[in-house]
Amino acid sequence: MEKKLSPIRLDSYQPLREVVCESLRDAIRKGILKPGERLMEIQLAEELGVSRTPVREAIRKLELEGYVIMMPRRGTYVASMSIRDINEIFEIRTALESLSNGLAAERITAEELESLQRLLVQIGGYVEDGDMENIVKTDIEFHDLLYHAARNSRLVGIISNLRDQLTRFRTLSMSYPGRLEVTQEEHREIVEAISEGDVKRARKAAERHMEMSEKTLLKAIDAKKKEQEKKSGKRARKASKPEE
Repeated sequence: MEKKLSPIRLDSYQPLREVVCESLRDAIRKGILKPGERLMEIQLAEELGVSRTPVREAIRKLELEGYVIMMPRRGTYVASMSIRDINEIFEIRTALESLSNGLAAERITAEELESLQRLLVQIGGYVEDGDMENIVKTDIEFHDLLYHAARNSRLVGIISNLRDQLTRFRTLSMSYPGRLEVTQEEHREIVEAISEGDVKRARKAAERHMEMSEKTLLKAIDAKKKEQEKKSGKRARKASKPEE
């Protein structure tokens, strides 16, 4: 495995294993560590500038989160994500997002609602500017606030775990033509339903949002696959073309 990671900063207030876990998680999300790639504890420890113990602890946590797969006698690998995996995650997440929105419609505070509306405006501004980095960041804040407004810590933990498993696809999905504008309308519908305390409407809005998110992600994955196949075909034809 070639050197891909930079040494981590050791001045964080977090436990070292959490810092290492965050670094590895981020590398997987960004595609620096690719699906199917084998993870070697010794090499990761050397690249990050830490001992093997926090790396081992981080990998165990990432396995629970679905980022890596530990195979007996074969090693640890970055988890691949199949279409079936995506379908299953969205199936569960849709049900839980619906429940979360319904509870938020009953339990959200005035301050949280104001923050939710402010985030909605911020996302709209970033969409106009084409600022994808802040769109993704603020979208996460928006959904986190919705989850916490449900006042159910176990629900928050489960949904966050499912969402994290798809984080590596977030930018790909949001970059799909027209998706940002539609997402903004879906978010607006969610906020309106919750602000009115309409549990049924809030749950339906969450279900529609998840349904459209899944459809868009699958379209984006398919489009990227076709683009890569097209590029591979061009390279193959160029390589086989005899020199004049």
